[in-house]
Amino acid sequence: MTKLAIIGGTGLTQLVDLQVIKKESINTPYGKPSAEFIIGELNDRPAIFLARHGNPHTIAPHRINYRANIWSLKQLGAEKIIAVAAVGGITPHMAPAHIAIPDQIIDYSYDRRHTFFDEDESVVHIDFTYPYSQQLRSALIKAAASIAIAISPIATYACTQGPRLETAAEIRRLEQDGCDIVGMTGMPEAALAKELNIDYAAIAVIANWAAGKSEGEITMAEIEQNLHLGMANTVRLLKAFMAM
Repeated sequence: MTKLAIIGGTGLTQLVDLQVIKKESINTPYGKPSAEFIIGELNDRPAIFLARHGNPHTIAPHRINYRANIWSLKQLGAEKIIAVAAVGGITPHMAPAHIAIPDQIIDYSYDRRHTFFDEDESVVHIDFTYPYSQQLRSALIKAAASIAIAISPIATYACTQGPRLETAAEIRRLEQDGCDIVGMTGMPEAALAKELNIDYAAIAVIANWAAGKSEGEITMAEIEQNLHLGMANTVRLLKAFMAM
């Protein structure tokens, strides 16, 4: 049976519906992963859970050891990864608490260890035309329909460096570039999974309107309220996906 890994982002530090079998710490050639890996079953199917920002949530997006995380999941036998992330909404249909299943990504991050091929003797170029697994995306979209969760089945994710939020001018630029949502953890996570031939898809939960898209400042209270609803639907979606 295919083993699925779920990477939880802000608002999903624990997956309470996971029936825990064991917890495992892994040493990697790339350093320490974000947290120990929770191995168990979700809807009677094998699953691995990793808190991307650590548990408790202490690791900022630019400090996450993405290579250690993805390498470890490969060692644990993960063949598919669903990555959950909190994002900001840019385009009008990406309202707070809404869920999107992105199909494209633009990387604006910098100074991150973004490949496993740094020390290879030959140059390696992966095909990244379609950064997310279409098969996995289609299954998530079908699962959402089965439980009547309204989602956006396509979206372009802008990955910024963080940890600060963006300026209004930066968001206008991202929108002009064709981005619908903005987050800080989508890359190099997606590319690293591709390098190791792991199917990868994302569930993006809109936590707030991006800078300049609403009146007033973006507050943590607002983000937490929207994430509470969005992550509850995300867990429902994950369980529906696992039941298919």
